[in-house]
Amino acid sequence: MTPLEIRPMEGAGAEVRYVDLTTITVGDWNQIEAAFANYGLLIFRDQIFTETDHLHFARRWGNINVNRFFTAHSRFPEIALVVKEATDTQNIGSGWHADHSYDREPALGSVLVARELPSSGGDTMFASMYAAFDALSSSTQRALEALHATHSAQRSFGTAAIADGDSYAGRLANADIADAMDDVTHPVVIRHPISGRKALYVNPEFTTGIVGMEENEGLALLNQLYEHCQLPEFVGQCTWEPGTVALWDNRAMWHLARNDYPGERRVMHRVTIEGCALEPAVRPDKADPTLAQRAGRTLAGGLITAAMTGIAEVLEPERIRQDIEIVSEAPEREPLPDLDFGNLPPLD
Repeated sequence: MTPLEIRPMEGAGAEVRYVDLTTITVGDWNQIEAAFANYGLLIFRDQIFTETDHLHFARRWGNINVNRFFTAHSRFPEIALVVKEATDTQNIGSGWHADHSYDREPALGSVLVARELPSSGGDTMFASMYAAFDALSSSTQRALEALHATHSAQRSFGTAAIADGDSYAGRLANADIADAMDDVTHPVVIRHPISGRKALYVNPEFTTGIVGMEENEGLALLNQLYEHCQLPEFVGQCTWEPGTVALWDNRAMWHLARNDYPGERRVMHRVTIEGCALEPAVRPDKADPTLAQRAGRTLAGGLITAAMTGIAEVLEPERIRQDIEIVSEAPEREPLPDLDFGNLPPLD
């Protein structure tokens, strides 16, 4: 019997081979758990996966979050349908996003299964927020660690967002629920609850601003971060085949679905796993309470160059398990220089 293999993918994630997700051994499960913590995205091939199998695999990771806005499977309501009909021009999820960042306890992750695929196209792109953070200069990292961002469900699922004719008719629902949801705040840089690593936690779809900054300044900062996070070296691609299953961590990955298959149908089944509240990368009791304000003020002149003397301690370094058979190593990356956040005026 061929042993399980974990092959790092270019840009983001890893592909797992030689495992049947319906009959996982204890040893294989331990390797899969460790790989998930390490990579944040796992692609499994050649699976024969019923809806019951799908739900059983998702429950191994945690409780299931029943999506409030997607159409549910008629027989398995915990499965959300992500469908583009041949007659639809818009698909769901075509912009970079992290599922459920608008929740106070964002989803741990999602398990996506291909049910009906176009003849070509429809790939899902993923971007690693671990790698995007690691590539920033240390001064930019420290400045961002002082900030929090707002996230909103209304932005994508509210009445105004889905009022574009009948583009999403029958595919999205409950806009009134999104309208009634309060915006939430999360740290811009989180300490990942599973891996212990630092990761950026903002995304273009649901993040609406930076706490303590004027709207235009916050959006300028976010747009520069978004541009950085989309650099090719952080991005991986899942080309779907019959039997493909993708598992990703919403706290470590962005994703988007490509809309490049006009006139063809694509049907995906998604199950979302409950998560937890997210902690900042730096312990609040060790942070300077004026740091976020000072970080915002130093945007003047075009760079985040805040003096971060108020932070002396962080949580213990990440502890990544090493008992995984790695077939090939991902290339090392040189840190990028300070990001240029534009010629923004001072907040005074």
